Amino acid sequence: MSTTPDHATTPTPRTAPTPRTALIRRTGLARLRTTRAPLYRLCLGFVALVALLAVLAPWIAPHDPNAVDLSNALAAPFGDHLLGLDASGRDTLSRLITGARTSLLGPLGVVAFSTAAGVAVGATAAWRGGWLDSVLSRGTELVFAFPGLLLAILIVSIYGEGLIAPVIALAIAYLPYVSRLTRSLVLAERTRPYVEAHQVQGHSGLQICLRHVIPNIAPVVLAQSTINFGYALIDLAGLSFLGLGIPALTPDWGRMVFDGESAVQHGYPLSAVLPCAAIVLTVVAFNVVGERWADQVARRDR
Repeated sequence: MSTTPDHATTPTPRTAPTPRTALIRRTGLARLRTTRAPLYRLCLGFVALVALLAVLAPWIAPHDPNAVDLSNALAAPFGDHLLGLDASGRDTLSRLITGARTSLLGPLGVVAFSTAAGVAVGATAAWRGGWLDSVLSRGTELVFAFPGLLLAILIVSIYGEGLIAPVIALAIAYLPYVSRLTRSLVLAERTRPYVEAHQVQGHSGLQICLRHVIPNIAPVVLAQSTINFGYALIDLAGLSFLGLGIPALTPDWGRMVFDGESAVQHGYPLSAVLPCAAIVLTVVAFNVVGERWADQVARRDR
């Protein structure tokens, strides 16, 4: 005879999470949690500080960045001009703070456009395969063969100075990097059991890509895009230094280096050295943050 009471019940098993919920817990943007690495935290704080300065520039800049005082041109720091004046008698600190807006806005446009287009092209090539994959892959290889700076110089020479033309040119040049990365990631994700499970349930390829595959590869793409941001900042600053990017009256770090070249020759390097330092520190900070995120994702996927 059984000794189990009639009213005894077996424990109710926990309901297994849905495939999508499990994936979001296992992967997704939660992978990019900050770590305690001092260098990483320092660089992340510096990036946040530069972004904050760019947003608040009109309110925190001590002077009009385009106000000219030729009587004090190339003056050393004095009074409320904490970093002195440039060769045109403009406040260096105000131009440095205001120039952060243009110096960050351009790379942001390059990264946003190249990432969106690159993910679309790479995911389509990997998911559809066949002749479409071949055409898109050969197209990205063709873009690889054309230097990005040369393309930007060509477009600027046709359409004139400004921010839009260089951003479009560099976005096209950066697109293949994101596209090839996305293609390889999507090809790997297609072999995952959850993709087959959703296909059996009758979900379309577009739904699976948009709702599951792309969110799963987003951390890797975001890490690469963060690194691309630094490279785009250097390229745009180089164009401005050559006089092919930002107009003369618009504060920009690359343009400030160009304007300060003559001052360096006369023994007044401050107006050129400071924007150079801002470019270098910002690029290094973005690279450190992007590489840390990439390492985080790689460790979690092992």
